[in-house]
Formats: sequence, structure tokens, C-alpha cells
Amino acid sequence: MNQDNTIDYFLKAAWQTVANKYNNIASQHGFTQAAGYILINIHKDGTPVSQIANSTGVKTTSLSRVLNNLEALGFIYRETSTTDKRSVKVYLTPLGVEKRRVAKGVVRGFNEYLEAQLTEKERVQLIKMLAKVNDLAGDYEAEPMNVLELK
Repeated sequence: MNQDNTIDYFLKAAWQTVANKYNNIASQHGFTQAAGYILINIHKDGTPVSQIANSTGVKTTSLSRVLNNLEALGFIYRETSTTDKRSVKVYLTPLGVEKRRVAKGVVRGFNEYLEAQLTEKERVQLIKMLAKVNDLAGDYEAEPMNVLELK
């Protein structure tokens, strides 16, 4: 099997190109693609850290690092619940609201660009196929490999 002829190669290559493009644009505004994605998922009335982790799919160690950076940049602040010390909500600062607006604008602009390059049929087909791959990946259970077969 040639690696550049596999479905996962093209998925990874496409996502890496998109992420790099987002990072290049985001860096012009003082943050990263991951930070922008997190900013977009913080709501006006605050968002629990656990909800940010669930909605972004970012692992807790990475999320903690990004939140620390966003806090250091003055984009967010955190408040611990007075009733449950384990519960922490994240809020946007005024600067964070502005950066969230920028991040949303970048995402909208990029998606408008992509949609202008695809026919409606191609767009619908792509979304259906990516959703199917996502479902299949979630359902996939690898069979144990026999090490001797790999030699």
C-alpha cells in the first residue's frame, strides 16, 4: 500500500493545509488556530471548561495550556463556582470578544471561499462523505495484529 494513496493520508494532508492556513492568518492577529477555535466556543455568559473540551475535542492537557496562554494574553478569565470548586467557567474579556469576532470572520471567509470553489453537489457530497468517514472511524475496532504477519 502506497501511503499517498490512502484515505487517511488525504484527510490528514487536507486538514494540515487548512490548519496551517488558519495558523498563518491567526498569527497576524496574535493567536493560533487552536486558540481561535476555543474562543469561538466560549459563550457570552461563560462556558464551563468541560464543555469547551467536549465541543472542541481538545485534550485536557492541551486545553489547559491554550487557556493559560489565552489568559496571559488577556483574552479570557476564569471563575471557579462558589458551590462546586471543581467547576470552572471561562469568560471572554473585551479583547477576547474582539479576537472571537476576528476568528469567526476568518472561518466564515474561508468557508465562503471553499463554497465558491465547489458546486453545490460537490459540497453536499463532501460533507456526506466526511460525516461517513467520521462515523466509520468512530465505529472502527482494529483487530489484534499478529507480529509475525508483519515481518
